[in-house]
Amino acid sequence: MTIQDLKNRFGIIGSSPSLDRAIDIAKQVAPTDLTVLITGESGTGKEVFPQIIHALSARKHGQYIAVNCGAIPEGTIDSELFGHEKGSFTGAHEARKGYFEVANGGTIFLDEVAEMPIATQSRLLRVLESGEFIKVGSSKVLKTDVRVVAATNVNIQQAIEKGKFREDLFYRLNTVPIVVAPLRERKQDIHLLFRKFASDFSAKYRMPTIKLDMAAEQILSNYYWQGNIRQLKNITEQISVIEKNRDISSDTMIKYLPIHQSAQLPVLASTSTAGNDFSERDILYKVLFDMKTEMMDLKKIVVDLIENDNQLNQDFPPENAQIIKKLFQDVGSQETPIQLGYNTSTPVNTQNQMPVEVVEESLSLQEIEEDMIKKALTKHKGKRKNAAKELGISERTLYRKINEYSIK
Repeated sequence: MTIQDLKNRFGIIGSSPSLDRAIDIAKQVAPTDLTVLITGESGTGKEVFPQIIHALSARKHGQYIAVNCGAIPEGTIDSELFGHEKGSFTGAHEARKGYFEVANGGTIFLDEVAEMPIATQSRLLRVLESGEFIKVGSSKVLKTDVRVVAATNVNIQQAIEKGKFREDLFYRLNTVPIVVAPLRERKQDIHLLFRKFASDFSAKYRMPTIKLDMAAEQILSNYYWQGNIRQLKNITEQISVIEKNRDISSDTMIKYLPIHQSAQLPVLASTSTAGNDFSERDILYKVLFDMKTEMMDLKKIVVDLIENDNQLNQDFPPENAQIIKKLFQDVGSQETPIQLGYNTSTPVNTQNQMPVEVVEESLSLQEIEEDMIKKALTKHKGKRKNAAKELGISERTLYRKINEYSIK
């Protein structure tokens, strides 16, 4: 069976090399009884790989049981996995078989295995090493023949360092590792998944299928997708139900994508994102605003040095004026270029004639600043202190800007 056949059989969408590699490993390891550990972020679709492994194994006619270890209370997980005898604890009115006994001859999938208590991890290690386990409240050793596939979205090495996961159990589970890449590393798959989900929701809600324009597709591909496929599916469903216009633009798409503070985004002075109504475009405007402020400060420092440092004036040749002029034009913002030069109609005296600063302001960046300030003030109901914190500037600077732009 080819990788494409497996994709068709299990409903896997995507063509990225990392996805094909993960499927190929699952296919190769399936005929063996080796233990497999699947790692990847939440929402990447890890649960499909143990199904592939079971379906292609000699155990395919046996039981397949999926257990979410993180959803079982610590006090009952031993009973759920290994069973218990009648009267072994309060409420144990009759004996019960555990998953490892029921799945004998089949496959058991332990999802969120890193959430398993340390004591239960010791029991699991014994099962993996010898196939033996003991029911809760019993002293009789039982045997089981179970293929274990585990999955986690936790960094196991960090969990081991913190004493939350047994190192020996990790090496026993990690006989064959399968890494499922996050959606942001599978950019070519994002639009394919979106179209599949849009088609499914169109049939489910009996509505025309939504379609993206090129700009919206670009935004979709470049988004961080913290929740991976699960988040993409959720947002596709929201848009499918809410939007009356079935042709989705970039502005519409942005409304449904929450701002995610990741390492890939610029670091802002204010890191608070609670209740943030600013779009990604507004954040970029703010970054430009900060860059403009820093550039103007740099220009002022250089001009002060040239004007006030006599020694620097003596060592400053006239021809360097053009070099500095070009430097500021190249690295300065287009909105606020600074020009340094000499009056070429009269002889130049480097000790008496100072460089002339000509600042040309463009209204575009001013309008952006004014718009950002108005949004911040509106959001915080006119409270300047909170607005200044949101913008990453001092309250005094905000007061000056309010007066400068005559903002009411």
